Amino acid sequence: MKKYITVVIIITLTLILILNPNKIYLTDKYYNEGKFIENVDVSKVKEENYILYTYNPYCSFETPCEEIFKSFMEKNKIDIISVPFSNFKETYLYSKIKYAPSIIIVKKGEVAAYLDANSDKDTQKYQDEKAFETWIKKYVYLKNKK
Repeated sequence: MKKYITVVIIITLTLILILNPNKIYLTDKYYNEGKFIENVDVSKVKEENYILYTYNPYCSFETPCEEIFKSFMEKNKIDIISVPFSNFKETYLYSKIKYAPSIIIVKKGEVAAYLDANSDKDTQKYQDEKAFETWIKKYVYLKNKK
């Protein structure tokens, strides 16, 4: 009986990990070179899955978070849309995210997850590439599903 329960628990946990309904593939064009994409009207990519970085000209972090994000993008060959916060305020996403810098995971026009610049619990993700990558992996498949 104990073996049966153990097997059921293992199978259940495996299925939960494999079939994570919140985890997305980015739209194919974002699995590319590992660069920031600028001058994008986010209202025109509402049907896509992508990662967006919104920033302001000043950063209070010890290591500029942009360096962490660039390193992650280059390593994983993932492009991220980059929008200055002054322009971001004009997007439909601003109703949910009020502070910058932020990384926002967008799934077909909806915010799936984001880093909150006003939250201490997210600070490490802005300062440590491994912590940032671990967070991203909870929501995004890093390889294209070719």
